[in-house]
Amino acid sequence: MTAATPQTMAPSVLSRADSHKDNVPGGIAVWVLIYAELTEFALFFLVYLVTRAHNPELFAEGPAYLNTTAGTLNTLVLVTSSFCVARSMAAIRRNDRARCIRWLWLTLACAAAYCGIKGWEYYWNELHDIYTRRNLYFTLYYYLTFNHLLHVLVGMVMILWLIFRTAIGSYSADEHEGLENGACYWHMIDLAWIVIFPLVYVLG
Repeated sequence: MTAATPQTMAPSVLSRADSHKDNVPGGIAVWVLIYAELTEFALFFLVYLVTRAHNPELFAEGPAYLNTTAGTLNTLVLVTSSFCVARSMAAIRRNDRARCIRWLWLTLACAAAYCGIKGWEYYWNELHDIYTRRNLYFTLYYYLTFNHLLHVLVGMVMILWLIFRTAIGSYSADEHEGLENGACYWHMIDLAWIVIFPLVYVLG
């Protein structure tokens, strides 16, 4: 049996490395951003959990005062938006820019619906005397949900930019890393809400 030499092994190693790279969506810059954003959310989840551990009765009662319907609707809307952005990626991989743009507009519509529902929820809170200084639970509830709302607004600007870039032909089946970066960031926004909803609206 002939021993493998570094020269014969190198192409195989490089091939596996290239294959691994191709399996990772987006570029390294967007993943650095996503990890930074998730670290921010994780730190405040930790603050929330530590505060809850010191105030179990307060946090156990908190969810009963919230508008769970609004939280549930926003969960459905964001999950739908992630489906839409995934379909936009599938369309661009087929080089179908028109369909990709339609799915991106649907993603944007879901994001706008989220903002509308969140605005209604905050208005409902005001009518029921739920405000930031009422207690620690509501302070953290407002911080987490408003911080997430800001991320959604940033994401909406990004989606608009991706629609524009797709419309002028910047993305194709062979070159769509920018669109993929945006899709990854949007999924991160959705993931953060999937943690916030049960943590704040259900478990308390």
